[in-house]
Amino acid sequence: MENNTIYATGRRKTSTARVYLSKGKGNILVNDLPLEEYFGREVAKILVKQPLVLLNCMEKFDIKAKVSGGGSFGQAGAIRHGIARALEKYDSENRPSLKSAGYLTRDSRKSERKKIGLVKARKSKQFSKR
Repeated sequence: MENNTIYATGRRKTSTARVYLSKGKGNILVNDLPLEEYFGREVAKILVKQPLVLLNCMEKFDIKAKVSGGGSFGQAGAIRHGIARALEKYDSENRPSLKSAGYLTRDSRKSERKKIGLVKARKSKQFSKR
């Protein structure tokens, strides 16, 4: 990419997003597809745009994101995290508002692993006394 592009990594659950932020007209590409095509649900699109809406800079930047792993909402959360980190790198004065909104904090919640002898992570087999 060009030298005026800002790079940041965002993560959520098992998803990782590489976000490239550059000056532009507000185009958002996710894995070389427009945001509206890549995410089917409206909530995921809103989730991705949250840091830009907070700072009123929807039409200032073009964003390219390469995302892999996880499901659609995990990927949307990873892109949001990456955009917030890139906006902080762009201007450090953005940090307090992004931090207070919780966009710079990595959401570390993941699915709990399945344990031996159980049906799922915590669900056990039905107990039979006789």
